[in-house]
Amino acid sequence: MIEHVEYISLLIIPLFILFTVLYGTFKKVRVYDSFVAGAKEGPAIILNIFPYLLTIFVAIKGFQASGAFDYVRNAFYSVFAFLEIPIEAVSMAIVKPLSGSASTALFTDIVKTTGVESMATHMSAIIMGSAETTFYVLAVYLGSVSIKKTRYLVPVCLVSDFIGIVVAVAVVRWFF
Repeated sequence: MIEHVEYISLLIIPLFILFTVLYGTFKKVRVYDSFVAGAKEGPAIILNIFPYLLTIFVAIKGFQASGAFDYVRNAFYSVFAFLEIPIEAVSMAIVKPLSGSASTALFTDIVKTTGVESMATHMSAIIMGSAETTFYVLAVYLGSVSIKKTRYLVPVCLVSDFIGIVVAVAVVRWFF
């Protein structure tokens, strides 16, 4: 059964591309020319979002290198100590909205140090799936279309991340 699922999963992308080409041909769209026209826009988009991505990366590295991350993590850990949330899960909750790759590396470290069946691993795994890399996504999407006035966007995104983290803690407490 697993072999069939793996085989089907390998075919999904090629079949989607084939479907797109056939559908475009059926609709009398010049598929190759449309693809090339879209590819021409790629470098311009990259140039538009690069300053936003660079800013996010520098801010994240500065946050970590300055020791502010450890201070914030310990502050949150002491505030929520009564909930008995592992400090590793607190670290994941702080890192996930900032960087997907950093949170993946942190999750790998959590699994290696605490074990697969630990409370920290379970909470971190659910946080990985329920929270978003908010600042990275906002930098890419808002930067690509040059939106400067975000007003409530960042607070709403952070509230949704917080809700995802609260749900992660509740789900782990309930099931594990």
